[in-house]
Amino acid sequence: MRKFFIICIGLCGIVLITLGCKKTGGSGKVDYPRRNITMICPWAAGGGTDSILRALSAAAEKELGVTITVENKTGGAGAIGHAAIKNTKPDGYTVGMITFELNSLPPQGLIDFTYADYDPLIRVNSDAATLTVKNDAPYNSIKEFVDYCKQNPGTVSIGNSAPGSVWHIGAGLLANETGIEVKHIAFEGGAAAVTALAGGHIQGVTVSLAEVKSQLDAGNVKCLGVMDAKRNELYPEIPTFTEEGYNIVYSTWRGLALPKGVHPAIKTTLVNAFSKAMENPDFIEKARNMNLALAYLPPDEFAVFLKDNYESVERTLRETHLLEE
Repeated sequence: MRKFFIICIGLCGIVLITLGCKKTGGSGKVDYPRRNITMICPWAAGGGTDSILRALSAAAEKELGVTITVENKTGGAGAIGHAAIKNTKPDGYTVGMITFELNSLPPQGLIDFTYADYDPLIRVNSDAATLTVKNDAPYNSIKEFVDYCKQNPGTVSIGNSAPGSVWHIGAGLLANETGIEVKHIAFEGGAAAVTALAGGHIQGVTVSLAEVKSQLDAGNVKCLGVMDAKRNELYPEIPTFTEEGYNIVYSTWRGLALPKGVHPAIKTTLVNAFSKAMENPDFIEKARNMNLALAYLPPDEFAVFLKDNYESVERTLRETHLLEE
């Protein structure tokens, strides 16, 4: 009886292994995707994150053979959307775009999770902050802006994408490095801040060139400087802060990630699809037209970047005293 029992257990194990092999194709493969995919965007429609995510998703649809629907889950300076990505069912049918705020919110105690709670796919892009003002503002250079703020302390309003967000920190870095006092005005995304600037409701924004592009091209705003190591190739007339004598180099980043627990084969499928999508000529052209700088990193390198960036952001928050606000 004991031998019979052992044989039965063995046969059951063989059956289970066989079924498992059939389910995964015997080589770790899975039947994926079988239906459409949802892509979570933590920021509002019309901003840089939303724009590049929709363009990338359209290119990836050609690789995956299914529709990718972008859902904007906004609020809490990006906390709502990032939490939704982390907490979704780990079946590969919901992916998300994580942004700089995933590394800026935890040090401030605004969320109780970090980059370590995700499975990174790829980094997509990186964009430097700018100092952009109304077209009829009484200053035409960074120095003139700084001088004006020093002569009128606390009266100039800088719009950014919510407390603790990348552009809020950018505004704090600007104020700290130049010794000026400004008012920080929060918006749910860079697009809303730029609209408020164009309407004359605030005096400046510290968002990316991509997010001011349409208003800049229309002549409604003017960009005084970009916080990058070199000038932007599409707007070579805009100087860098370094050129103007201010040691400020600062940028945001965006990438794709999954909640923990997604099958490795599904992750591989997604990495391959979105990596190929980033090489799609139409996507590259759209990114260029939106003035979004592509900065691809594969999963392993993206994971290392996330850790390094988290530590760097925490140092910047302390140096600019935003943690004490």
